[in-house]
Amino acid sequence: MSAPSPDEGSPLRRRLGLFDAVVIGLGSMVGAGIFAALAPAAAAAGSGLLPALAVAAVVAYCNATSSARLAARYPASGGTYLYGRERLGEAWGHLAGWAFVVGKTASCAAMALTVGAYVWPQQAHAVAVAAVVALTAVNYAGVRKAAWFTRAIVAFVSAVLAAVVTACLAGGTARAVRLELGGDATASGVLQAAGLLFFAFAGYARIATLGEEVRDPERTVPRAITVALGIALAVYAAVAAAVLAVLGPEGLADAAAPLTDAVRASGVPELAPVVRAGAAVAALGSLLALILGVSRTTLAMARDRNLPHTLAAVHPRFGVPHRAELAVGAVVAVVAATADVRGAIGFSSFGVLVYYAIANASASTLSRGEGRPPRAVPVVGLAGCALLACTLPLPSVVTGAAVLAAGAAIHLLRRRFGHPRGSG
Repeated sequence: MSAPSPDEGSPLRRRLGLFDAVVIGLGSMVGAGIFAALAPAAAAAGSGLLPALAVAAVVAYCNATSSARLAARYPASGGTYLYGRERLGEAWGHLAGWAFVVGKTASCAAMALTVGAYVWPQQAHAVAVAAVVALTAVNYAGVRKAAWFTRAIVAFVSAVLAAVVTACLAGGTARAVRLELGGDATASGVLQAAGLLFFAFAGYARIATLGEEVRDPERTVPRAITVALGIALAVYAAVAAAVLAVLGPEGLADAAAPLTDAVRASGVPELAPVVRAGAAVAALGSLLALILGVSRTTLAMARDRNLPHTLAAVHPRFGVPHRAELAVGAVVAVVAATADVRGAIGFSSFGVLVYYAIANASASTLSRGEGRPPRAVPVVGLAGCALLACTLPLPSVVTGAAVLAAGAAIHLLRRRFGHPRGSG
């Protein structure tokens, strides 16, 4: 008997429970961002780093709540691409999907290069490509295997971060006075730092994009998003406060590897190699979850012909969108092999904030019977996303707006000359 052909219309398999969904979200949030985002955020906010973290937390909470209510209403792959399409119209859904896929593809390449920088700096691009190939293979083998791999990564990284906090607080160099708000903190600096820190929090979107692979998604997805975000916020606050208490705002802003510098300054230099290993493993976890999320949004857009329809195939054995995963992996590998994508992080943040702005706008249209969140939540979330996006560096805003405009133009051309949504 010959193997069955991929069924482009078949649903994905529901294999993930609450614990696995939470772990996948944590793998995205408690990842490389905590090792890399603190220094640029401190450079922008100075002694206002912790208030910036609080601002990012409020916006992230609003976005997570809106996403959770929408995910319960629409338990299928696609995340805000699906929500925007159903609540605001096809054009808004396409814009959300385009912002997510393009922005997060840049994030994937950045995470891959972070792995290379920590593992083998002289061959960072080669290591980055190898990491992309390996993790694409893990995702291809099935989402349950990816969840188990992510579980191991989260456990190791959490242990490393706990060791960092313990070393900083017990080393005798931490000073509470370094946590106080000083005259160097400005409103614009705090907002810019919040935008940078929000980039690291945005991993809970990965849970929503897996809505078609979660058991009892109406209950599991909202609970998983809330739990994962709460844990991530606690971890970020503990690490930021501990490192800031040791290095101070200026020392943290100048640090190339903040957590490594903090443990050395605390008198525990032997912990530095472990922290470097934790950073590399964390970047791997973020990369794994990013590829997972981007491929599912690609699947949803391909089903609607907003991307090539051939990417909508689901593997008959593994139950994953294998063509979408291979396509995403290939694009990320090319970018990681040929470009320095550190400058693309600002653009990625812009895309993520646009994505969540549409999520909040979509949530505001829910009725009480549909599980509408408190009215202030999507309003604050939408305003927060717009404000943080505007405070990003001007080149990031201009580039992001241009790429989103290109996506909108593609959508208009597809509607004018292509197939209507859902046609064969």
